[in-house]
Amino acid sequence: MPGVTRRTLLNRSIGLVAAGALARPYIANAQATTAEVWWVQGFFPEEDAAFTTAVAEFEKRSGSKINYSIIPFAPMRQKIISAITSGVVPDLIYATPPEVVPQQAWQGRIEDVSDVVETQKSKMLPIAVASANCYNNVEKKHSFYGVPFEGAVVPFHIWRPLVEKAGYKEADIPKTWDAFIDFFKPIQKKLQEQGMRHTYATGFVVSTIGNDPTNTFQQFMIAYGGENIVTKDGKFNGGDPQVHEGVVKAVERLSKLFTDGYIPPSSINWNDADDNNAFHSKLCVMDFDGTLSTELGMMKSQKDEIKDVITYPPPAHNDGKQMAVQFQVNCMMVPKGAKNVKVAKDFATYLIEPEINSKYLKGAFGRWLPLMAEQVKDPWWKEDPHRLAYVDQAFGGRTLLPFYYVYNPAWAEVRTVHPFNLAMHDVATSGTKSTDAVAKAFKQIEGIFAKYEIKT
Repeated sequence: MPGVTRRTLLNRSIGLVAAGALARPYIANAQATTAEVWWVQGFFPEEDAAFTTAVAEFEKRSGSKINYSIIPFAPMRQKIISAITSGVVPDLIYATPPEVVPQQAWQGRIEDVSDVVETQKSKMLPIAVASANCYNNVEKKHSFYGVPFEGAVVPFHIWRPLVEKAGYKEADIPKTWDAFIDFFKPIQKKLQEQGMRHTYATGFVVSTIGNDPTNTFQQFMIAYGGENIVTKDGKFNGGDPQVHEGVVKAVERLSKLFTDGYIPPSSINWNDADDNNAFHSKLCVMDFDGTLSTELGMMKSQKDEIKDVITYPPPAHNDGKQMAVQFQVNCMMVPKGAKNVKVAKDFATYLIEPEINSKYLKGAFGRWLPLMAEQVKDPWWKEDPHRLAYVDQAFGGRTLLPFYYVYNPAWAEVRTVHPFNLAMHDVATSGTKSTDAVAKAFKQIEGIFAKYEIKT
């Protein structure tokens, strides 16, 4: 998702936003008090407006006050760590990146929020509940340290007109993984023969910067049987032959796509914004990117072209079995040292109440998904074909895989060093054998996991 310019909103008047008529959620009775909240700036101004509307309604109902800062996601990452390290913290934080919750829980630096999660736990997807349940290495226990409030899957995005320009139809798109990936190769050739010399089959991000290259590699690894690389009890499972084979195949496949010229050469240096931009400019026929940011990013400058984009879930495994998909859960967290834990928890409790949460997510154009099946029964979630495909990927019966840092915060550190993307680079640029490159990556990962022993 692209970065944005820093914008901070503080000490606003309720009169800046319109509060809708909403059912009264749970709000604790208390004297009027103030909590400081840090929130991540949205991809669109409407996302920020949806948050400020929720704040205004909460203040009106509770008598409490929220002083909030809306902060771009890149600076927010640095700000969270700086605040928690120094001890000068707000009362509630939109945790970004989401792995900051298990990381800070491990160190015993955030409050237990089980009482908040319990208010809606029975209604939430199991993966949402699991994603908030983290291990505290100080107290040697699992508990709820995050309040889950929104989620996302990672779909493919395909230009229908480019498929048709090459002489194919949407109905021709294969339903299994390798055939699906290979389908776009002749499309690239035919488009380039027609003068689109800078249009590539895929927009896969193969750099070592940000989240997109990791998410892309992980879906390839899942496609080839490596989905159990981290066990549910938090152990690195690289010794499993099926996992090893899945990782090796993923490294080989992505390396070959790159060396054969089916990924833009510049992708080796891309950040999380660059594949969105490449897709919007038709530098690629197909891309793999989280949330609906790709489609929604076209709303202003390419509004008429949104209908030409196909939002497409990961296809089946090569044997025809349905493929599991990655599901990210975003949480709120309360840092230790917060001055007003009570109001922070009251607001978090309010925001996960189904009707309030649905209004917040819909106000943000549905870029983030609800975490409760009852919420997507609202026809709004299926009126738009892109949103329909997005919702069905999450709620259509597929196996949902949490990001592996949910099982062990060691994987958060793994994500920052990108060992598999480095392995792919070694294979693509220096001729290293894929098995040797993976062995090097596994050794590095084993060293990281050795620092994070979960005692059950």
